[in-house]
Amino acid sequence: MNALYPGLAALSITVALFLLFLVIYGVFVRAYEQYQERYVVRSLDDLGNMFLFIDPRQLLMMNMATMVLLGLLAYVIFNGLLAIFATIFGFFLPMILIKQFRKRRIRLFNAQLVDALQGMSNAFKAGLTFQQAVEFIAKDAPSPLGQEFTLYVREVKLGVPLDQALLNMAARVGSEDLDLVAVSTNIARQLGGNMSEMFETLSGTIRERFRLEGKIAAMTAQGKLQGWVVAAMPIILGMIVNYQRPDLMQPLMNSYWGYLMVGVVAVMEVLGMLIIRRIVNIDI
Repeated sequence: MNALYPGLAALSITVALFLLFLVIYGVFVRAYEQYQERYVVRSLDDLGNMFLFIDPRQLLMMNMATMVLLGLLAYVIFNGLLAIFATIFGFFLPMILIKQFRKRRIRLFNAQLVDALQGMSNAFKAGLTFQQAVEFIAKDAPSPLGQEFTLYVREVKLGVPLDQALLNMAARVGSEDLDLVAVSTNIARQLGGNMSEMFETLSGTIRERFRLEGKIAAMTAQGKLQGWVVAAMPIILGMIVNYQRPDLMQPLMNSYWGYLMVGVVAVMEVLGMLIIRRIVNIDI
């Protein structure tokens, strides 16, 4: 009987480890499915709306590559703690860059939309129809506005109603200014009105908003710079102290309490930057 105890103990441990492996595997599978649903699909939709078509596997490989690269660099240059944060940041870096690129594209589209609306107003004064005015703008406008207007023209030629094609373009671009233009145009076409005057008014309104945004950006530039300076001071001070007195910094990087303090400082740094950005970020 005593000889059976080691065998039963080994069998119990094996079964427990197997069940634990199944639980961990299920957690990772669900996490991967949620990652694909929330991040990969959203990033692919953003890239598709920007006329950049990438295979999901390529995007996943890009995430893995940046994760491994930043993690290894942080481990070689700094230490294991920063390597963990760099690895996590590297995993989400491609998605962050995609969002920033999309925001930049929307800003460029809005800037081009002002001149496009003025051109459409002049086209209406010359006697052109709405479809002819859009085709005229799509032919001469640079990207991204030219791409979006060209796709709108193709949808209409394929049988999509004008109103729906406008709404599709507004949803695809993600610009609040284009949403206003689409809704105003659809209402004006249904109820009747002076399209030339409407487009000229919209162009002036958007141009005035740009002027106010530029003025606010200039007034809040000092606050943003102060936020970056204050956030960089602990990091720069730590590097200086580590260079001059490494014996004082080594205990901080070789103990759990030191790791805890560095983590608290990093969290407070991020929260401070977010609060400052929230204060100086004024929407019009």
